Amino acid sequence: MQQPLAYRMRPKNLDEVVGQKQLVGPGKVIRRMVEAKMLSSMILYGPPGTGKTSIASAIAGSTRYAFRMLNAATDTKKDLQVVAEEAKMSGTVILLLDEVHRLDKTKQDFLLPHLESGRLILIGATTENPYIAINPAIRSRTQIFEVLPLTEEDILQAVEHALQDKINGLGDYPVTIEEAALFHLARGTNGDLRSALNGLELAVRSTPPNEAGEIQLTLPIIEECIRRKALTHDKDGDAHYDVISALQKSIRGSDVDAALHYLARLVEAGDLTIICRRLLVIAYEDIGLGNPGAASRTVNAVLAAEKLGFPEARIPLAETVIDLCLSPKSNSSITAIDRALGDIKQGKAGSVPDHLKDSHYQGAKTLGRGVGYQYPHQNERGWVNQQYLPHSLKHARYYLPKSTGKYEQALASRLQQLQEWKKKSSS
Repeated sequence: MQQPLAYRMRPKNLDEVVGQKQLVGPGKVIRRMVEAKMLSSMILYGPPGTGKTSIASAIAGSTRYAFRMLNAATDTKKDLQVVAEEAKMSGTVILLLDEVHRLDKTKQDFLLPHLESGRLILIGATTENPYIAINPAIRSRTQIFEVLPLTEEDILQAVEHALQDKINGLGDYPVTIEEAALFHLARGTNGDLRSALNGLELAVRSTPPNEAGEIQLTLPIIEECIRRKALTHDKDGDAHYDVISALQKSIRGSDVDAALHYLARLVEAGDLTIICRRLLVIAYEDIGLGNPGAASRTVNAVLAAEKLGFPEARIPLAETVIDLCLSPKSNSSITAIDRALGDIKQGKAGSVPDHLKDSHYQGAKTLGRGVGYQYPHQNERGWVNQQYLPHSLKHARYYLPKSTGKYEQALASRLQQLQEWKKKSSS
């Protein structure tokens, strides 16, 4: 039986890795390790199909070390012993240990001395947060790197390469693929390259050639093969972004029924990652200080949705959409930081006032660093009148509170009080 396309297209060196340039790009940490021949054990964590196994395979290919793959949940201590013995006899072995968060104490205790010797380079792969799910003894002996979901451009690049590759890919098949189908393959798999490639292979192998001898992949074929419906059959795929935009604008406009409608369309399309990211953006951009508790509830709901997956994920997502829709709205946080960024981009920075500069080094006082700083906690009001902004910006105002929610009304009241104190102190 032929191995799946995603397996056959695994990279043989770091240059062939799709995406993850923050780790394997020129000058980045994993490439530096490989080029300096200073590999250390590591844990790669992130969503399925984003390249954890590919990175491990590429590291092995680039270093020419032996490469072995085991699963912490299903393989035994004896399997680990076989790999360790190989490392003793033949030199360094790279061990990709999938589901490393499932490593029990017996296997862990066996691995620890081998990791310390450096003969066994462990690359643990997990979808779980290693700071929560992995034993501290393993964490302390590894570097932890987050593997990010692939972009649409990353997946499109990999798909096109697979269609052209005559050795490991599908280059021997006379395939044509509609633009809408290609974009849905990239978008509908939510950054999971494994799903995209295996869905592509199923589509190619199960679609009979037409009268011209071509295997023509249409949007309905790709929908069926990746089990994800497209939002519409528009050629350019703009509906994908239109629905996301409509969801945010409906929540911003407090129309709960419209927001639930657009959420349902995204749920039906299976876009869990996109929904979660967008709701987090909305919670902080549009609701913000109008109801800061809603942002915390959104974070918890997103975590629950990601743990549950569809179809159950629709429940916390719907609850969050209703909560955000009916919350008081405030964009004062985003407008405040954008005003501050606007000044920085225009070169309006200025020098930090001397009394605010770091004074925790010898000679700081000689330079006037920290001299004259007043400690607010020593004042009964918890506030003293002193300048914090650079002199050239001392009159700048970035935060302009709104009065749409009780919380921000309280912030506005406190800000007004501080401004009155400042005015009295300066007069």
